[in-house]
Amino acid sequence: MTRSWRSQQDDRAARLAIAAPLARGKQVAAVDTTALLEALIRPHDRVCLEGDNQKQADHLAQALAAADPARLHDLHIVQSGIVLAEHLDLFARGIARKLDFSYSGPQSGALVHALNAGTIELGAIHTYLELFSRYFIDLTPRVALIAAVSADTDGNLYTGPNTEDTPTIVEATAFKDGIVVAQVNEIVDRVPRVDIPGDRVDFVVEAPTPFYVEPLFTRDPASVTETQILMAMLALRGIYAPYGVRRLNHGIGFGTAAIELILPTYGESLGLRGKVATHWALNPHPTLVPAIESGWVERIHCFGSEVGMDGYIAARPDIYFTGRDGSLRSNRAYCQAAGLYATDMFIGATLQIDLAGNSSTVTADRIAGFGGAPNMGADPHGRRHVSEAWLRAGQEAGDVGPLARGRKLVVQLVETVGEKQAPAFVERLDSLDLAERLGLELAPVMIYGDDVTHIVTEEGIANLLLCRGADEREQAIRGVAGYTEVGRKRDRAAVAALRERGVIRRPEDLGIDPLDATRQLLAARSIKDLVRWSGGLYWPPPRFRNW
Repeated sequence: MTRSWRSQQDDRAARLAIAAPLARGKQVAAVDTTALLEALIRPHDRVCLEGDNQKQADHLAQALAAADPARLHDLHIVQSGIVLAEHLDLFARGIARKLDFSYSGPQSGALVHALNAGTIELGAIHTYLELFSRYFIDLTPRVALIAAVSADTDGNLYTGPNTEDTPTIVEATAFKDGIVVAQVNEIVDRVPRVDIPGDRVDFVVEAPTPFYVEPLFTRDPASVTETQILMAMLALRGIYAPYGVRRLNHGIGFGTAAIELILPTYGESLGLRGKVATHWALNPHPTLVPAIESGWVERIHCFGSEVGMDGYIAARPDIYFTGRDGSLRSNRAYCQAAGLYATDMFIGATLQIDLAGNSSTVTADRIAGFGGAPNMGADPHGRRHVSEAWLRAGQEAGDVGPLARGRKLVVQLVETVGEKQAPAFVERLDSLDLAERLGLELAPVMIYGDDVTHIVTEEGIANLLLCRGADEREQAIRGVAGYTEVGRKRDRAAVAALRERGVIRRPEDLGIDPLDATRQLLAARSIKDLVRWSGGLYWPPPRFRNW
């Protein structure tokens, strides 16, 4: 029998022919979206439904969730973020069965219940780069459902500031004979710039409402506590300054927001402007506006955008990557790669840390996923360029000799006791119990301990690079774990010896008086202050405008 080498192309053509009566050119009416998806998708297909960690193809998600389970069932969903209720409705209705994802955010609790109930077959919890890479190897979508700001009649798409995952999804799907359906906010005669060429887009639906974007990276300075300010002071004095960290990524959280807000004040008093925190892989955090306006920041490349920051970004093209139209061009895959290879430090929060420094955002009742933290918080062995921070970290880790290499700084910034008085430090990660309960071959660990270089709490800094052996590492972690069960079990003599060597550094060891950690250090103490710093260019989402 002669093999056909065009089976995928033939299958695509057959599907497009069935769906063609629903379209005028490439345009499909919003009321016909579910019918379109039922015509294009087959049971057991692999479908990428664009759920980023901010931008959501919400109209397409609702339309797919409304499909007839007798026609569409057992789909394999591959997507970055499980964010909307409709994303889980697909599994509850039997339309989807298997899931590969990276981040779950607001659906983290519901996802645990679905996994426990057996309605979801879990493929894996990926890092972003890992999932994107598999789109081109063994998780290539048959159908991709994406979101854009606008389209023209030829299907050219303008994705706007929140480009995020769209180019990667379309590239993998369109060039492997898959089908791409885009929901857009409007259809126009001419798009401001062509972010996705029309020959990669098969159908366009003008959605009834603009796609949803989560202001994920907005932190109100009014909610920053004095404990977080103290930890920010420790990080600046004990890590940023001695290592000379210029290229970095900040994770989500009030701790890193506090660092951003004290750069123009405490950082200035340390003489660090121009010496640290100049080049970033980072979403456009509003809390970084005072540092930008004070001349600290030279460049920022973004994973996605942030609601209300569009006007400010357009007015600061020297800082951000913008298109000829003036709006931000974000790209999660490129920025993840930049955060992995081009930065010298990742600093972010987690929910649990064990005695080896392994951390996870998976707890008994919550699976938040990982997002990009494992990429940002990994020491890339493929790196071949040097920097002051990278070389010093390697030397502290004991990497010496003619073939010595450096180390990326990976910092976990956590309060010893978190939400609902849950301790951040544990003897055993909850993720191990989850893996046993669900029969997972790999426990979901966000950042492995051998990548973590420092842990910062209100108690001080544990420099794990200087630890020699597992016992020292354990006592260093116990030494900054505070009045938790883990902290109370410390060996006081061992901890004192580690402090003497500089492995553990308390605030007083760094010349920091905890009484100085007040809100007066914040360059902005409210969202309204951030608006003032921006010259009125930043316009926050309604829920943050309390004036």
